Amino acid sequence: MQTKPFRIGTRGSPLALAQAHETRDRLMAAHGLAADRFEIVVISTKGDRVVDRPLSDIGGKGLFTEEIEAQLADGRIDLAVHSSKDMPTVLPEEFELSAFLPRENVRDAFIGRTAKTIRDLPQGAVVGSSSLRRQALIRRLRPDVTVVPFRGNVQTRLRKVDEGQVDGTLLAMAGLKRLGLADVATDVMAPEDFLPAPGQGAICIESRRGDDDIAALVAPVNHRETHIALSCERAFLGALDGSCRTPIAGLAVVEGDGVRFTGMVLSPDGQTAHTVSCEGSAGGAVALGRSAGSDIRSRAGADFFADWN
Repeated sequence: MQTKPFRIGTRGSPLALAQAHETRDRLMAAHGLAADRFEIVVISTKGDRVVDRPLSDIGGKGLFTEEIEAQLADGRIDLAVHSSKDMPTVLPEEFELSAFLPRENVRDAFIGRTAKTIRDLPQGAVVGSSSLRRQALIRRLRPDVTVVPFRGNVQTRLRKVDEGQVDGTLLAMAGLKRLGLADVATDVMAPEDFLPAPGQGAICIESRRGDDDIAALVAPVNHRETHIALSCERAFLGALDGSCRTPIAGLAVVEGDGVRFTGMVLSPDGQTAHTVSCEGSAGGAVALGRSAGSDIRSRAGADFFADWN
């Protein structure tokens, strides 16, 4: 194992840093290494710098990874830590997702100012969200609610709610818990009512293919159930060729040697939805997700996706 510090690349938001520190701490514990054997390298990404426009207008998920992958490619960092839901389904061929940490709470949290739940919001209330999935699901539950774009890190969005810019917003419960902010949630949405994004709540590690030292470093922190679930969800997303312009939700639950999957695609107004539920073996998780995506694509038809892309 190398003698110089392992360099962990990450975005610079408080949540990204919390995830990088969790990764470092798990690696320290797995190998009995001291903190000085690791260096956390903060990398600014376009997705962090451009916050006045929806991601779909400026290039999609790769905006959070491009600069980090450039440093991974040339060796300035040894591994990168990401929120799994931010990762494109197809990576540059020289990289791989080599480990997934144990998944946190997968649910969405509603943070309400004028009501505790989306259902209790007053008629014509305003909810802030820049996630097309959340926008569509909000409109599905409450067609009368106005949804406005709402970007920025967790603290910025919470401040906007406090200032009264909106009546409420939605954030991943996992992120709130990692930041010690779980108590700000006024409602934690059941997946049956508000299906999460594929990958939500899971931290992943990206590394260079063929880097045996890093593969050996991260292997002990890879969580089997999370890896299987994410493999299924990402295969579902890949089969749909999901872009940032298509509202897509999906959740795989691993129990022993089995996996249950529920997936959904919606129109942006939330009024049209196609869902799929299936189960299979954990060893066939990728095939299960791919089959679920193909099933929805065939039932929805090509025009459904073309209309929103």
